[in-house]
Amino acid sequence: MTVRDLALEHQQRQTVIDIARTWERTPYRHMGRVKGAGADCLTILAEVFQEAGLIEKVEIEFYPKDWMQHRSAERYLQGLLNYTKEIFTTPQPGDIIVWKVGRCFSHGAIVIDYPNVIHALAGVGVIQENIKNAAWLTHVGENTDNKGKPREYRVFSYWEK
Repeated sequence: MTVRDLALEHQQRQTVIDIARTWERTPYRHMGRVKGAGADCLTILAEVFQEAGLIEKVEIEFYPKDWMQHRSAERYLQGLLNYTKEIFTTPQPGDIIVWKVGRCFSHGAIVIDYPNVIHALAGVGVIQENIKNAAWLTHVGENTDNKGKPREYRVFSYWEK
């Protein structure tokens, strides 16, 4: 990768972060796609990367609010793979983290400065959060030390296609 390519990637990553921050305090709305009015954890990803000029508008088919509780098909991951590639290194600014919630990977966030992310939470809205302090993202259930088992997650990057 050339210096010019690295500079462009850095600029694009910063643009994604800057745009994601403008979505903070947007209320949570299932399938919402309007900054300030409503978004969910999938639609915010599509809208931020589109606004950054990195992808075209993503047509998202209807999905029930609780689809991840009743289906095992990895629809979220399949959609991400159209635009990104899974990476196995520490997430960089602008990368995407997806957690397994329910039966499949179904909750995503944009990395601001790992472990800080921006994501949309039902009942809360779009927030910036340190994921290491968010027990529901790091663990599933409870055990004797009140942490539960580690929650599965995967990391994807637009720039590693």
